[in-house]
Amino acid sequence: MDINLPISMLYAGLLTLLYFALSVNIIRLRWRDRVGLGTGDSQDLKVAVRIHGNFAEYVPLSLLLLVVMELQGAAVDLLYGLGAALFVARICHALGLTMSVGPSWARTVGVMGTFSVLLLQAGYLIGAFIGGAL
Repeated sequence: MDINLPISMLYAGLLTLLYFALSVNIIRLRWRDRVGLGTGDSQDLKVAVRIHGNFAEYVPLSLLLLVVMELQGAAVDLLYGLGAALFVARICHALGLTMSVGPSWARTVGVMGTFSVLLLQAGYLIGAFIGGAL
């Protein structure tokens, strides 16, 4: 069985590079602030760890849903749109939290973008299930 998932592969690769950059930022801050474990007294490190953690909490599920949608034959434009929206949302989330731990336009775009992608993916898959089950 030959399974080709080019759109999911593209966004999995791009999001992996972003995850790597977030990880490198944590390492850089650990070196700068001389923190071996945890976050110590470094506010910058606390923020970086949360940005990284939030990414790890939401992105794997969204990528999994993107793969399932691609396997189910979702429209190419929809898949590219969801992948791009997720990528942009995750960049905005990281930038927003880096700019301010409080509310910011970038953090809002990041959160709302991530949630919108997840909700659209869930809706698509539930709709595909209902449509196929009837």
